Amino acid sequence: MSVLLIAGSPSEHSRSAALLDAVAQRLGLRQALIDRLRIRDLSPQALLLADTTHKTVQHALAQIASARAVVVATPVYKAAYSGVLKVFLDLLPQNGLQGKAVLPLATGGSPHHMLALDYALRPVLQSLGARHILPGVYASDAQLPKDDAGEYHTTPDIEQRLDDAVQHLLHDGLRMPPSGAFAPVPFAQVRCSV
Repeated sequence: MSVLLIAGSPSEHSRSAALLDAVAQRLGLRQALIDRLRIRDLSPQALLLADTTHKTVQHALAQIASARAVVVATPVYKAAYSGVLKVFLDLLPQNGLQGKAVLPLATGGSPHHMLALDYALRPVLQSLGARHILPGVYASDAQLPKDDAGEYHTTPDIEQRLDDAVQHLLHDGLRMPPSGAFAPVPFAQVRCSV
């Protein structure tokens, strides 16, 4: 099972990247195979010109095609997801997320932008054929403050929501057994006595 983590922020260090890193930590603890895609690292010219033959864009499209699940993190600007994420999603084929579980994450200046996940991002993910779009996690700036070293960190309320979201992604999105559950037993191995 592989999970592609897509960073949709134009900034290298951002709250949405911190949220994505927190998800990566949780997935790593469950031995999930993780791959990363930072849209800001793709060729800007190729993105703006919709050049799907460019090697960075082709590699990104291959990453999406090979993933079973996708986690998309974006800052919210003007009540919508980031422009760099929009430009990238526009390059995906119409069925680019076909059969995949998708966990959307977003950050914004205030709780007022929380609905951008449902009203701006979710319809686009749906139109790209995502099999299952999980309930997203939105964090305001206050829920991702900077520490003394200048790094963003998650507050306990966001940590709990991320725990729940990752559990939901693994269990419902990827059909993995819940943490601590028994592994499935094939019917041919079932023995019973009377």
